Amino acid sequence: VQLQASGGGLVQSGDSLTLSCTVSGRTAARDTVAWFRQAPGKEREYVGGIIWSGVNTDYADSVKGRFTISRDNTRTRVTLQMNSLKSEDTARYYCAAKRALYTSTQRSDYTDWGQGTLVTVSS
Repeated sequence: VQLQASGGGLVQSGDSLTLSCTVSGRTAARDTVAWFRQAPGKEREYVGGIIWSGVNTDYADSVKGRFTISRDNTRTRVTLQMNSLKSEDTARYYCAAKRALYTSTQRSDYTDWGQGTLVTVSS
């Protein structure tokens, strides 16, 4: 499966931003899509994920209540809605997919990755 993330940019603390991940190629009902992020000098970390065939989602504690992941009915796009952004949310955001009906926080569990989109939050 091919993934492409878009929507990043420069925003101020407290603002909102929406990222999109376009999914093409294999779109089996057993895929799970997740968002990760990587800040400069830090490890890539899990943000949240969505079961591709359903509505189940989960989130990292650091974004819970502020970020929302959803997918469209055509199953070709996954959206990351980010509200109440903080400077610590500054990172390059990646979408990733794996063929399994459960989310995982482990980067190594995901087989397909997009190129990432940069989000910068100024304080």
